Amino acid sequence: MPILALLNQKGGVGKTTLGVHIAAQLAATGKRVLMIDADQQGSALDWAATRTDPPLFPVIGLPKASIHREIGNLAKDYEWVVIDGPPRVYDVARSAIAASDMVLVPVQPSPYDVWAVKEIVDLIEQASVNKETLKAAFVVNRKIVNTAIGRDVREALASYPLRVLKAQVCQRVSFAESAASGRTVLETEPEGAASREIKALVKELMEWNK
Repeated sequence: MPILALLNQKGGVGKTTLGVHIAAQLAATGKRVLMIDADQQGSALDWAATRTDPPLFPVIGLPKASIHREIGNLAKDYEWVVIDGPPRVYDVARSAIAASDMVLVPVQPSPYDVWAVKEIVDLIEQASVNKETLKAAFVVNRKIVNTAIGRDVREALASYPLRVLKAQVCQRVSFAESAASGRTVLETEPEGAASREIKALVKELMEWNK
Protein backbone atom coordinates (compact mmCIF):
# COMPACT_ATOMS: atom_id res chain seq x y z
CA MET A 1 0.00 0.00 0.00
CA PRO A 2 1.86 3.11 -1.17
CA ILE A 3 1.48 6.27 0.89
CA LEU A 4 2.17 9.42 -1.11
CA ALA A 5 2.61 12.84 0.51
CA LEU A 6 2.53 16.11 -1.41
CA LEU A 7 4.72 18.54 0.48
CA ASN A 8 6.35 21.91 0.06
CA GLN A 9 7.06 24.41 2.82
CA LYS A 10 6.08 27.15 0.38
CA GLY A 11 2.35 27.76 0.08
CA GLY A 12 0.42 28.25 -3.14
CA VAL A 13 2.27 25.69 -5.24
CA GLY A 14 -0.81 23.60 -6.03
CA LYS A 15 -0.45 20.71 -3.59
CA THR A 16 -4.18 20.30 -3.04
CA THR A 17 -5.06 20.49 -6.73
CA LEU A 18 -2.46 17.88 -7.60
CA GLY A 19 -3.36 15.70 -4.63
CA VAL A 20 -7.07 15.64 -5.45
CA HIS A 21 -6.38 14.87 -9.10
CA ILE A 22 -3.83 12.16 -8.35
CA ALA A 23 -6.29 10.52 -5.97
CA ALA A 24 -9.08 10.82 -8.54
CA GLN A 25 -7.04 9.23 -11.30
CA LEU A 26 -5.90 6.41 -9.00
CA ALA A 27 -9.55 5.81 -8.12
CA ALA A 28 -10.42 5.82 -11.82
CA THR A 29 -7.98 2.95 -12.34
CA GLY A 30 -9.89 0.92 -9.77
CA LYS A 31 -7.72 1.58 -6.71
CA ARG A 32 -9.22 2.08 -3.26
CA VAL A 33 -7.89 5.51 -2.32
CA LEU A 34 -7.94 7.53 0.90
CA MET A 35 -6.99 11.21 0.97
CA ILE A 36 -5.73 12.79 4.18
CA ASP A 37 -5.94 16.57 4.46
CA ALA A 38 -3.06 17.49 6.78
CA ASP A 39 -3.33 21.22 6.15
CA GLN A 40 -5.17 23.29 8.75
CA GLN A 41 -6.74 25.32 5.93
CA GLY A 42 -8.64 22.17 4.96
CA SER A 43 -8.80 22.86 1.23
CA ALA A 44 -9.21 19.20 0.28
CA LEU A 45 -12.01 18.85 2.83
CA ASP A 46 -13.67 21.96 1.38
CA TRP A 47 -13.39 20.47 -2.11
CA ALA A 48 -15.02 17.24 -0.96
CA ALA A 49 -17.80 19.13 0.86
CA THR A 50 -18.58 21.14 -2.27
CA ARG A 51 -19.11 18.03 -4.35
CA THR A 52 -22.71 17.02 -5.06
CA ASP A 53 -21.88 13.94 -7.16
CA PRO A 54 -21.05 10.65 -5.39
CA PRO A 55 -17.56 10.87 -3.81
CA LEU A 56 -14.64 9.54 -5.81
CA PHE A 57 -12.76 8.70 -2.60
CA PRO A 58 -13.02 9.59 1.10
CA VAL A 59 -11.21 12.65 2.46
CA ILE A 60 -10.41 12.96 6.17
CA GLY A 61 -8.77 15.80 8.07
CA LEU A 62 -5.66 15.12 10.16
CA PRO A 63 -3.58 18.30 10.50
CA LYS A 64 -1.60 16.83 13.38
CA ALA A 65 1.92 15.64 14.06
CA SER A 66 0.56 12.14 14.73
CA ILE A 67 -0.03 11.09 11.11
CA HIS A 68 2.77 8.52 11.19
CA ARG A 69 1.28 6.93 14.33
CA GLU A 70 -2.32 6.90 13.09
CA ILE A 71 -1.76 5.99 9.45
CA GLY A 72 -1.78 2.24 10.05
CA ASN A 73 -5.35 2.11 11.33
CA LEU A 74 -6.64 4.76 8.93
CA ALA A 75 -5.18 3.19 5.81
CA LYS A 76 -5.73 -0.50 6.41
CA ASP A 77 -8.67 -0.78 3.97
CA TYR A 78 -7.05 1.19 1.12
CA GLU A 79 -4.59 0.50 -1.68
CA TRP A 80 -3.26 4.06 -1.95
CA VAL A 81 -3.15 6.95 0.51
CA VAL A 82 -2.58 10.54 -0.65
CA ILE A 83 -1.58 13.10 1.98
CA ASP A 84 -2.09 16.80 1.25
CA GLY A 85 0.59 18.37 3.44
CA PRO A 86 0.73 21.80 5.05
CA PRO A 87 3.09 24.71 4.39
CA ARG A 88 5.32 25.92 7.20
CA VAL A 89 4.12 23.45 9.84
CA TYR A 90 7.33 21.52 10.35
CA ASP A 91 6.15 18.95 12.88
CA VAL A 92 3.17 17.96 10.70
CA ALA A 93 5.38 17.84 7.60
CA ARG A 94 7.88 15.63 9.42
CA SER A 95 5.07 13.33 10.52
CA ALA A 96 3.72 13.13 6.95
CA ILE A 97 7.19 12.23 5.66
CA ALA A 98 7.60 9.58 8.37
CA ALA A 99 4.24 8.08 7.37
CA SER A 100 4.99 8.02 3.63
CA ASP A 101 6.67 5.76 1.13
CA MET A 102 6.87 8.53 -1.47
CA VAL A 103 7.08 12.32 -1.22
CA LEU A 104 6.14 14.49 -4.18
CA VAL A 105 7.27 18.13 -4.09
CA PRO A 106 5.30 20.38 -6.47
CA VAL A 107 7.40 23.28 -7.76
CA GLN A 108 6.18 26.25 -9.76
CA PRO A 109 8.50 27.37 -12.57
CA SER A 110 10.09 30.40 -10.94
CA PRO A 111 13.50 31.05 -9.33
CA TYR A 112 11.78 31.88 -6.02
CA ASP A 113 10.12 28.49 -5.92
CA VAL A 114 13.34 26.68 -6.79
CA TRP A 115 15.13 28.44 -3.95
CA ALA A 116 12.29 27.75 -1.51
CA VAL A 117 12.39 23.95 -1.92
CA LYS A 118 15.60 23.72 0.12
CA GLU A 119 13.56 23.58 3.34
CA ILE A 120 11.50 20.55 2.34
CA VAL A 121 14.53 18.85 0.76
CA ASP A 122 16.35 19.22 4.08
CA LEU A 123 13.41 17.63 5.92
CA ILE A 124 13.33 14.74 3.44
CA GLU A 125 17.06 14.17 3.76
CA GLN A 126 16.80 14.14 7.55
CA ALA A 127 14.02 11.56 7.37
CA SER A 128 15.98 9.43 4.89
CA VAL A 129 18.64 8.79 7.51
CA ASN A 130 16.20 6.54 9.38
CA LYS A 131 14.08 5.58 6.38
CA GLU A 132 16.36 4.49 3.57
CA THR A 133 13.49 3.26 1.38
CA LEU A 134 11.86 6.72 1.21
CA LYS A 135 11.39 7.94 -2.35
CA ALA A 136 11.15 11.65 -3.17
CA ALA A 137 10.79 13.66 -6.36
CA PHE A 138 9.90 17.06 -7.73
CA VAL A 139 7.05 17.67 -10.14
CA VAL A 140 6.85 20.88 -12.16
CA ASN A 141 3.38 22.30 -11.60
CA ARG A 142 1.56 25.31 -13.03
CA LYS A 143 3.92 25.54 -15.96
CA ILE A 144 2.92 28.30 -18.37
CA VAL A 145 1.77 26.71 -21.62
CA ASN A 146 4.03 27.12 -24.66
CA THR A 147 7.02 28.47 -22.73
CA ALA A 148 10.48 27.07 -22.09
CA ILE A 149 10.40 27.97 -18.41
CA GLY A 150 9.39 24.43 -17.44
CA ARG A 151 12.57 23.13 -19.02
CA ASP A 152 14.60 25.80 -17.27
CA VAL A 153 13.21 24.93 -13.84
CA ARG A 154 14.00 21.26 -14.41
CA GLU A 155 17.60 22.21 -15.01
CA ALA A 156 17.65 24.39 -11.87
CA LEU A 157 16.20 21.58 -9.75
CA ALA A 158 18.97 19.24 -10.90
CA SER A 159 21.21 20.80 -8.25
CA TYR A 160 19.11 19.07 -5.55
CA PRO A 161 19.41 15.35 -4.70
CA LEU A 162 15.81 14.55 -5.71
CA ARG A 163 14.71 13.25 -9.09
CA VAL A 164 12.52 15.44 -11.30
CA LEU A 165 9.56 13.64 -12.81
CA LYS A 166 9.17 13.80 -16.57
CA ALA A 167 5.45 14.56 -16.34
CA GLN A 168 4.60 18.24 -15.98
CA VAL A 169 1.28 19.92 -15.21
CA CYS A 170 0.45 23.27 -16.79
CA GLN A 171 -1.46 26.25 -15.45
CA ARG A 172 -4.99 25.82 -16.79
CA VAL A 173 -8.29 27.51 -15.94
CA SER A 174 -10.00 24.12 -16.10
CA PHE A 175 -8.45 23.10 -12.77
CA ALA A 176 -10.08 26.03 -10.93
CA GLU A 177 -13.37 25.63 -12.79
CA SER A 178 -13.67 21.95 -11.87
CA ALA A 179 -12.72 22.59 -8.23
CA ALA A 180 -15.56 25.11 -7.86
CA SER A 181 -18.04 22.24 -8.11
CA GLY A 182 -16.00 19.68 -6.16
CA ARG A 183 -15.02 17.84 -9.31
CA THR A 184 -11.83 17.27 -11.29
CA VAL A 185 -10.77 17.90 -14.87
CA LEU A 186 -10.95 14.13 -15.33
CA GLU A 187 -14.72 14.55 -15.09
CA THR A 188 -15.28 17.97 -16.64
CA GLU A 189 -12.80 17.62 -19.54
CA PRO A 190 -11.89 13.91 -19.70
CA GLU A 191 -10.24 14.25 -23.11
CA GLY A 192 -8.63 17.64 -22.45
CA ALA A 193 -4.98 18.56 -22.09
CA ALA A 194 -5.21 18.88 -18.29
CA SER A 195 -6.59 15.34 -17.98
CA ARG A 196 -3.82 13.99 -20.18
CA GLU A 197 -1.22 15.66 -17.97
CA ILE A 198 -2.71 14.19 -14.80
CA LYS A 199 -2.92 10.73 -16.33
CA ALA A 200 0.72 10.95 -17.43
CA LEU A 201 1.76 12.02 -13.93
CA VAL A 202 -0.12 9.17 -12.23
CA LYS A 203 1.25 6.65 -14.71
CA GLU A 204 4.78 7.80 -13.90
CA LEU A 205 4.07 7.64 -10.15
CA MET A 206 2.73 4.09 -10.43
CA GLU A 207 5.76 2.99 -12.45
CA TRP A 208 8.05 4.70 -9.92
CA ASN A 209 6.37 2.78 -7.11
CA LYS A 210 7.18 -0.62 -8.60
